[in-house]
Amino acid sequence: MLKVGEMAPLDHEVLDANGNPTKLQDFLGQKIVLYFYPKDNTPGCTQEACDFRDFNPEIEKLGAKIIGVSADSIESHTKFADKHELPFDLWSDSDHTLSEAFGAWGKKSIFGKIGFGMTRATFVIDENGKIIKAWPKVSVNGHTAEVIKFLKEHQNNE
Repeated sequence: MLKVGEMAPLDHEVLDANGNPTKLQDFLGQKIVLYFYPKDNTPGCTQEACDFRDFNPEIEKLGAKIIGVSADSIESHTKFADKHELPFDLWSDSDHTLSEAFGAWGKKSIFGKIGFGMTRATFVIDENGKIIKAWPKVSVNGHTAEVIKFLKEHQNNE
């Protein structure tokens, strides 16, 4: 898992919600709240997305753009975003290149079975592409408040 102070992998291409190739490098110049989540339309992932939706205006005022990433298809993301009125980008990392580069894809235990999947993790990336905060194992409840608290403290220290 990447750590604070390391550069984010800026050149790994994924697909945005419109099916267009995109990469973090395209968003340099602004802070990014990049969150990895296991699957669209599951209870925890839906709560996390809706929490980010509800606090998106505040996060934007703090100068950050939210981007959600999972291995789900563009079609799945579109339905998920429409159903829950998500105002931020969801990226499809179906081949796991971006999530593997961040360390958010790997072995995990799912209901007692070992398999591979997406780890729920969040990174704040600064305007130059450096990771300034990482939550390697996110607990959904209260996570958005943690992100906002960090962004406020970081803004006050700039």
